[in-house]
Amino acid sequence: MMKVAVLFSGGKDSVFAAFVCQQMGWEVVLVSILPAEYSTMFHFPNIKWCRLQAKRMGLEIFFAQPKGKTEEAELEALKNLLLEIKAEGVASGAIESEYQKERIDRIAYELGIPSFAPLWRKGEKLLSEQCNYLEIYLVAVAAEGLGKNDLAKRFDLELAKRLSSMKPTINPHLEGGEGETFVADAPFFRKKIKIKKWKKEFSGASGIARIVNAS
Repeated sequence: MMKVAVLFSGGKDSVFAAFVCQQMGWEVVLVSILPAEYSTMFHFPNIKWCRLQAKRMGLEIFFAQPKGKTEEAELEALKNLLLEIKAEGVASGAIESEYQKERIDRIAYELGIPSFAPLWRKGEKLLSEQCNYLEIYLVAVAAEGLGKNDLAKRFDLELAKRLSSMKPTINPHLEGGEGETFVADAPFFRKKIKIKKWKKEFSGASGIARIVNAS
């Protein structure tokens, strides 16, 4: 059985990617990078809560702390972690972002292991499945038209439709960094994560909803 490391941020795409990889019959482990805030490569809001999500999914999780705040340092930390855990493949939740996919593919090539993007270009059908089966919350916003009132709200098809109708249009998958999500429940979670308290921070045109307490 191939050991595949799934890049895990706790958002809707990485959670769904991990599930798909399990369905492929692979041995799945989760890997999370602890990036600088506003990383252009890795999701950062509520990353510490990924450990609880992994527990709910029944999967092992590994964290890597980059030795710097640059993208190069983050990618080097990921590469070293994949070597350390002896991953035989790496997977990401990339859907449309060539920027992310190319960098993960490059690391996989350097390590001599395959790279998978099980959600790549799945589009509208994928978004519908995510909203129907996952309990998703919007935990970061960084786009005109999204404000403090959107933070910590359920991410559903109604919100996705609103994003698509905005001027300028926002990618409903949030692949361009317009927002980040957190999954509190899914059919493959052993138990739901109950979020008891949020802390919202908003400045200018961007903001974050940090989970303060969950069980």
